[in-house]
Amino acid sequence: MPRDVPRLGGAVVLTPEAESIGLRLWAMLVGLWSVWLYGFVLIGLSFYATQMIPSFVENKIRVPIFRQTASEEQDNPEITILSAPEPFTGPVGFRQSIAIRSWLGLSPQIKVVLFSQDPSVALFAKLFGSRVLVDSTIDFTFLGTPFFHSMVERSRGLATDITVFINPETILLADFISTLNYANNMDEDWLLMAYLRNVSYFPFQLDDAGKHWFREDGKRMRLQELQEIIRYWPLNLCEDRMLIAWNSRNVPLHYGVLPPFLYGKGIHNHWIINEAVSSELRIVFDASWAISSFAANDLEYWSNRSANGSTVSGIVERSWEGVSNSHLGAFYGSLFFHEVNHTSLVKLFKCKGQYVFFGISEDAADPFEYQRIRLRSGIILQSWIKNKFMASLADIQLQNRVENCSLKDQLIFSPHLNFPFSLLSLLPKVADKNKTVILAVAGYSYKDMLMNWVCRLRRLLITNFLICALDHETYQFSILQGLSVFHDLSVPSNISYNDCHFGTKCFQRVTKTKSRMVLKILKMGYNVLLSDVDVYWFRNPLPLLYSFGPAFLVAQSDEYNLTGPINLPRRLNSGFYFAHSDGSTIAALEKVVTHAATSGLSEQPSFYDILCGENGVNRISDDRCMEPETNLTIHFLDRNLFPNGAYLDIWLKKNVKAACMEQGCFILHNNWINGRIKKLERQVLSGLWEYDSSKRMCQLN
Repeated sequence: MPRDVPRLGGAVVLTPEAESIGLRLWAMLVGLWSVWLYGFVLIGLSFYATQMIPSFVENKIRVPIFRQTASEEQDNPEITILSAPEPFTGPVGFRQSIAIRSWLGLSPQIKVVLFSQDPSVALFAKLFGSRVLVDSTIDFTFLGTPFFHSMVERSRGLATDITVFINPETILLADFISTLNYANNMDEDWLLMAYLRNVSYFPFQLDDAGKHWFREDGKRMRLQELQEIIRYWPLNLCEDRMLIAWNSRNVPLHYGVLPPFLYGKGIHNHWIINEAVSSELRIVFDASWAISSFAANDLEYWSNRSANGSTVSGIVERSWEGVSNSHLGAFYGSLFFHEVNHTSLVKLFKCKGQYVFFGISEDAADPFEYQRIRLRSGIILQSWIKNKFMASLADIQLQNRVENCSLKDQLIFSPHLNFPFSLLSLLPKVADKNKTVILAVAGYSYKDMLMNWVCRLRRLLITNFLICALDHETYQFSILQGLSVFHDLSVPSNISYNDCHFGTKCFQRVTKTKSRMVLKILKMGYNVLLSDVDVYWFRNPLPLLYSFGPAFLVAQSDEYNLTGPINLPRRLNSGFYFAHSDGSTIAALEKVVTHAATSGLSEQPSFYDILCGENGVNRISDDRCMEPETNLTIHFLDRNLFPNGAYLDIWLKKNVKAACMEQGCFILHNNWINGRIKKLERQVLSGLWEYDSSKRMCQLN
């Protein structure tokens, strides 16, 4: 001990100089600790700021990480799922019912609209009350396939936050809702697409409420487990198995007009996605890796079998082995995280203007626990899986996703129909239960008038109509519109586009085709209601026409005088008449066709001169004639119910539709006017027009 340190009772007493040195050392130590502490704080702040970079990258997308509370779940967006199912019969019906129940079980905010004309679909929808509706008023082909462009047009009028189009056999899990909630919280307009999974083994059953899946031993599957199982299966890259969704705002999906695609045929989903990307009106996402969706072709078989002792982990391992690089997604880029319902993490990537969602189970990891690396673009990514994942994505393009999907089978209309369609093959498919068809004969110059006529019949839920195309252009046009159409090769080819109105040589050739077609169909055992395409139908006249029975030909009168007989010479209008397939009618029509073939006039004078006799010698009353050799009765229809274009000047009324409906019209003929353009203008301006030629579809209600 130094001599300058005195002792007092065994204690050490520091001199003032030593105490001063000690205080200086203590101050230096505190300063060093302060520097280290501030350094750690700065490092922490830097690390935190680094993690926040993605939240400010690209297009101002700012979606915070959050957990949904119970109150927030009540504010979930309203979702309307649209689909076009097959009839609910057999295995297909069973798979569709499982799929739709899986949709409804995800959220009370989900409603479903099914596009179909089949009665079994309507019966199925009734089981779910107002949550499942059936729409049979859009455009369908004569085989019952809905038009996709008409479905999309209908969706624009729905009161919903999000619209979803989906294959009717697609099963959805809860991450479907998580992903849509994520997208809906963005400030951008968006369109989302996702491919389904190819699931080859799924030994689980859905409960009656559509909310939970169970093993066959009765144990409930954890949602995270189930979603992980599905995500390991490869994507089904066929276009008809694609899910598309968008937020329903006033912003259109794309510029331009959607072509008349058939639902489930061709590449309508890819067309919309490509157009949406090129139009740049919305952000387009690929959510194939975030949404656990699949269609199980053998679901009915699986639902009655056990898992045979297979564990979930075993299924996952087998599934992972089937994943190839070619099945992985097409887009990659910047990373965001979004945590929903304590079940899944949804991530959003962006690169070169394209986006993809990617999801993992929350139980798998906390995303912030993974090492992150910075790419050349400055975007921060997770490295634990992205390195291998990105390597398989880099060279894959969306357009190549259909490489293993053939469109050949999608273009087959029916195993019982040959293309081009023949009259013989169409008649049994089109005719109603009374073996009656409604026949229209039209050339390309009248294609819009033809479609207006078709739209009106569709609006009246009349489907047993048949089109005879006068030229190849009309045939092609009608095929694209999904009409039951045939092209008779005996039809003259020299038909003028504009100059084929009443009184012309072209008109004479066309009208003679009509009677030949009617006779041909009658001989095949079918009744025929012939209607020109310029006849507007207010209601279905067939129940009234059936009341006249066999051996009657019922026709419209062309008489315009308000009083007097309506069957005066040459007042039978051959543009609207009903003929039974019986011996008397067939024999009489053969005489009409033979007479017209040698006449320099149209077929209309031949109808009257043969059936009612020249100058009306076969008239038996003011509205009937009797053909003496065949005993066929010809009845002229009440003009108040079946007015022609000159009767009562109906076409000159301020409100043509109201005037005709007030007097109980079944039809109104747009005749007694010369020229196609004038006829077209009169019908459009009168409001008796229901076809949108710009969209190639019938106007919706």
